[in-house]
Amino acid sequence: MSATVVKKDLRLTALRRFAIAITTLNVLGHTVLGFEQAWATPLVALFAAYSTEILLELFESRRTGRPPRFLGGFPAPVDFLLSAHISGLAVSMLLYANDRLLPVAFAAVTAIGSKYLFRVGTNGHSRHFFNPSNLGITLTLLAFPWVGIAQPYMFTEKLTGVGDWILPGIIVCTGSFLNAKLTKRVPLILGWLGAFVLQAVVRHFLFGNLLLASLNPMTGVAFLLFTFYMVTDPATTPSSVRGQVAFGASVAAAYGVLMASHVVFGLFFALTSVCILRGVQMQAQAWLARRAEMGVPVPAVAEPGS
Repeated sequence: MSATVVKKDLRLTALRRFAIAITTLNVLGHTVLGFEQAWATPLVALFAAYSTEILLELFESRRTGRPPRFLGGFPAPVDFLLSAHISGLAVSMLLYANDRLLPVAFAAVTAIGSKYLFRVGTNGHSRHFFNPSNLGITLTLLAFPWVGIAQPYMFTEKLTGVGDWILPGIIVCTGSFLNAKLTKRVPLILGWLGAFVLQAVVRHFLFGNLLLASLNPMTGVAFLLFTFYMVTDPATTPSSVRGQVAFGASVAAAYGVLMASHVVFGLFFALTSVCILRGVQMQAQAWLARRAEMGVPVPAVAEPGS
């Protein structure tokens, strides 16, 4: 089996397990844990994500002259919608819009649309560079100022005693397995966590921030979900060890700058900022590669981490 097929199989396996994990978390969240959004919220988000993915795939397949990827026997349609399923549940779980459903639908549509709109040509094909769920959340927070992030306490609101430890433990164990065996993003996680601690120390000594308070976000379930299931998205992060460490550290550094500047929702804005910078880098690299193919002299540049 070729390396390309193996890589594709691993990504598909990771998507399937991620979809199962986030579905389980949402069901338990609305029945046991204490999620405060209405049941209509994930249902609307899923409908918006599914319909957007199918509609844009129809346009894309017609443009390129190939069959839509969701056609074929089982499980082709299910596998095709895995990414939309994950994005829909992620935005519905992490955003809180009170009783409004439009912002959640907007987040889901934006998340899926970004995969088709923001692409960079590399190695003979194009790829999206924005983390879909994160961008959907970021743009929703900017477009609807009265929308906020779901409060971290809701993930364990109805748990007491040992239950407060079991859920985070499960997330850490399953997330570690997923990223070690399938996505291969452990270096990114280590770079992110190490730099997050470092930025807290820097802010403590430069601005007088309380060190333990600056590190406190690391104890929340929302931070664990961001660490193991969002910032590690294999489709929008570098694959090399060096690139992964640099990517994770850059997100932490951007977060520190945003916190020092008193910008709220720093985790999501930091990841979006780094994705923008990486997209610019990838676009510049693709442009230089095209000039080289045409025989135009170009300065030597380092290969990107991805």
